[in-house]
Amino acid sequence: MRTVAARLLLLFALATAVNYAWELAQTPLYVGVIFPAAIWHCFVSSLGDGLLVLFLFAAVATVMRSPDWYIRPSAQSYLTMAAVGLTVGLAVEWWGLHIARRWQYSELMPVIHGTGIGAVPVLQMLLLPPAIFWVLRWLATRRS
Repeated sequence: MRTVAARLLLLFALATAVNYAWELAQTPLYVGVIFPAAIWHCFVSSLGDGLLVLFLFAAVATVMRSPDWYIRPSAQSYLTMAAVGLTVGLAVEWWGLHIARRWQYSELMPVIHGTGIGAVPVLQMLLLPPAIFWVLRWLATRRS
């Protein structure tokens, strides 16, 4: 990965692909998301998730003062990633559910007590980014 732009493009593509699989897997947790329309709906959602992972990358890079923080991640980078991921996950779900009313949960969605916010989409921004950055690290260091 020779340039920052190439690295960010790879990160976006990787994040979009991983989140697409997650989006498809969680379709039964939402009302009205049925196949085949879910294929396109989940793809568009995964593009947004890819942008959120880029935001998360930038937030951690700012705190760590390094655009290569994922090469040698520290406890602080993981804590920052978790804090930003949790905040983003909660904010996006709150907005989509209560403000924009873009989606509704089915009875299968576990919700975070007292918030009405789905636990699965919040976990998405907590669990997937570390895995995505691990793969990015592997890709960046495999030639070394």
